[in-house]
Amino acid sequence: MLKTKYLILICAILLNGRVWAIDGGVKDTPSDSTQKSKVFNVLQYGAVGDDRTDNTEAFSACLKALIMAGGGKMVLPDGIYRGRITIPPVSKPLKSWITIEIVGQSEPTPVFGTIGSFPLQNNGTIVKSSESSGAAVISVSPSSNSLYGEFSAVYMVLRNLDVRTYDNPAIGGIDLKNALQCRLENIFINTGVYNVHASLPSHGTSGLVTPACNNAALTILRNLAVTGYHTGILVNEHTDGDNIVVGSNVNGLEFAFAHHASRFGRVEACRNTHHITISGKHGFSIQQLDTEQPGPGQTDSQNVWQTLVSNINDPKNLGIADINYWVVEGNVGAVENFTRIGGASIYARRIGTTKTKKEE
Repeated sequence: MLKTKYLILICAILLNGRVWAIDGGVKDTPSDSTQKSKVFNVLQYGAVGDDRTDNTEAFSACLKALIMAGGGKMVLPDGIYRGRITIPPVSKPLKSWITIEIVGQSEPTPVFGTIGSFPLQNNGTIVKSSESSGAAVISVSPSSNSLYGEFSAVYMVLRNLDVRTYDNPAIGGIDLKNALQCRLENIFINTGVYNVHASLPSHGTSGLVTPACNNAALTILRNLAVTGYHTGILVNEHTDGDNIVVGSNVNGLEFAFAHHASRFGRVEACRNTHHITISGKHGFSIQQLDTEQPGPGQTDSQNVWQTLVSNINDPKNLGIADINYWVVEGNVGAVENFTRIGGASIYARRIGTTKTKKEE
C-alpha cells in the first residue's frame, strides 16, 4: 500500500512536464526548457526570405533572444534573405562561453568550375548583402569585456548556408576573427557569379576569416567552397579543414601568423592567381593539394587575372609546411609544373614521387 502511494506521488510530481522541487517550487524539466529556449526560427522575428526584404533587424532580434537564453540554434528556412547577420559581443556579464548555431534548412548548391558559363542556383538558404562598406555578410563583433582579449565568448557553428555578396565585393563573406572557436559545414561563399567570370577582386576582402591569433582557437571546416574574393580563406591558428574548394581568388588559402599549426586534408584550388599564400609565420600541412590552372584558350581579357602565377607564394619564407600535390592544366591534363615564390621551408611532394620540390 505504501509503494502505491509513492507511485501516485511521483506521477503527480511529473504531471504536465513539471518537477516539484523539495522546497515546494516548480521547475521545468530539461526537455521542456530545451524546446522553449534553444531553437529560434528567424521567421518568428520578422525575417522574410523573398530576396527583397532587409532582414538585418530581424536577424539581430533573433540573435538577442538566443544569446539571452544562453545559446542555441538560429534556423533559416529555405529562401533568399537579404541583410547582414552580426553576432553581438558576448561578454562576462552574460552567460558564456556559449554556442551559437546558424543553420539553413538544406544544403546549398556550390556552383564552381574551370570553364564555361553556369548560373548560380537559388536553392536552399541564401544570405546575401550588396552593401559597399562595413562588416561581412556574417560577422562576430569584438567584446570589450571578454573572457579573453577582445574575443567574443562564442563557439560559432554554421551549416547549410549559401553566403553571397557581388562581383568584386567591398565586403567579406564570413568574418569570425573575433570568435573563440568555430565549425563550418556545407557552406558556399561566393560573389553571385560563376567563378570563371569573376572580375579581379580589388578591395582586399576575404570570403572567410577564421578566429584570429592568439586565443588558441579551434577552427573546423568541412565541405566548404569559396569563390571570387581577394583571399578565399584567411587561415589563422588551429585550423583543421577537409573537402575545401578555393576558386578564382587572388589568394586561394592565405596563412596568417599563428602560434599553433593548421592541417588540411583535401584542398581543390583552381583559377587562383596564387593557390597558397603565406603572409605570416605559420606551420601547416596539406595532405592533398589538387590544383588546376587555365590552359590554352581558357582565359580572356576579363578573367586573365585568374592565370596562375604561383602554387606557393611565400616571398619572405615564412611558411613551415608539408604538402602533397597534384597539378592539372586545362586542355592538357596532368603536368609536373609546380611553381613557387620563396617557400624555403615548405616541402612539396608530387603524389607518386619520393623527392620534394625543396630537394630538387
